[in-house]
Amino acid sequence: MIKIKKVERKGTGAIKYDGMKSRFGRDDLLPLWVADMDLPVAEPIQSAILKRAQHPIYSYTLYEDSYFDSIIKWYKNEFDWDIEREWIVPEHGVVVSINLAIRAFSKKGDGILIQTPIYPPFTKAVNQQKRTVLENRLLFKNGETEVNWDDFRIKAKDAKMFLLCSPHNPSTRAWSKDDLQKMIDICVAEDVIIVSDEIHSDFVFNQKHIPIGMIEKAKDITITLHAPSKTFNIAGLNTSFVIIPNRKIRDAYIKEHSLTGLEHGNPFGLVAAQTAYTQGKDWLEDIKVQLQENAGYVKEFLSKNILEIIPHKHDATFLIWLDCRALNLNDDKLIDLFVNHAKLALNSGISFGEAGSGFMRLNIATDKNTLEEAMKRLDSAIKSYLGGRSL
Repeated sequence: MIKIKKVERKGTGAIKYDGMKSRFGRDDLLPLWVADMDLPVAEPIQSAILKRAQHPIYSYTLYEDSYFDSIIKWYKNEFDWDIEREWIVPEHGVVVSINLAIRAFSKKGDGILIQTPIYPPFTKAVNQQKRTVLENRLLFKNGETEVNWDDFRIKAKDAKMFLLCSPHNPSTRAWSKDDLQKMIDICVAEDVIIVSDEIHSDFVFNQKHIPIGMIEKAKDITITLHAPSKTFNIAGLNTSFVIIPNRKIRDAYIKEHSLTGLEHGNPFGLVAAQTAYTQGKDWLEDIKVQLQENAGYVKEFLSKNILEIIPHKHDATFLIWLDCRALNLNDDKLIDLFVNHAKLALNSGISFGEAGSGFMRLNIATDKNTLEEAMKRLDSAIKSYLGGRSL
């Protein structure tokens, strides 16, 4: 296995590094927040982009057969889902798709069911489109994430749409087939469309990711959103896709999409995506090993040194959901502890909604040395607090 080393990113316009001061009020922090990786893009992708860049015209670009074929093959090999070309709708980002789906399949005032805490653009999209957020709060106990099924059933009765995050961000929960089946049964019974953000699905550990759309009863009510951006660290190339088996739903989505004027692809994004899906598998497997090693290190360190912080079970993603409630700090003080005392830039749990109060989200897609420094800083800051300094 090739060990992939951290790349220096300061001064490249990266939000994670060069956007720290505007977000946290200071730029001397160790950045472990934005969900991208500090690790270099796979060499075949870099080479393919450089080759395309040598052609001196970067024009309006078609989605060619080879692009669709690469997605179809990836889904077959990784998830054992036989998707058809006509189901695939090229898009320019998962968040774009969330907004378009809300507009296409609901009207102002309609209820949209989400499971909180949740990736902030979910809630933002519902509010911006003037729909009603129906909040199904997840339950956190002893490092596990569970669904409040009674509440889910009640909220679904008033919902037009269910925005699913699978695997879940920020909790990293990879939903089981039983979980997905319960969601499907309830949504079918209540005539609720499922829009499933599965952008982290290539980073599922110890089990196989199950696209909800491949479960038969979900096929006619599901819109699946995916992209190579998180998997292959190419988020800046704004290339994603939507999988919609149902023709009527697909046509309605395409009609809404047509209003955006986004008809063509990013030439570099298309090259990167296709290369990732045809030549990136070995690189991905190496990355997944490193991520599991990093997760194991963080879990072991906390269990030995900071018992007040419990890392949730790491099912998926390159994120860890840290339960800091035993520190007995309100969210402002918890953020102050991490930012101004430990000098760490993490996403606060409260930024994912009130259900995330008392938590922090840690990005582990970096090198081991960086994580060791982060844990050292956190341990020192907490011991200083617990040693008698008032919070």
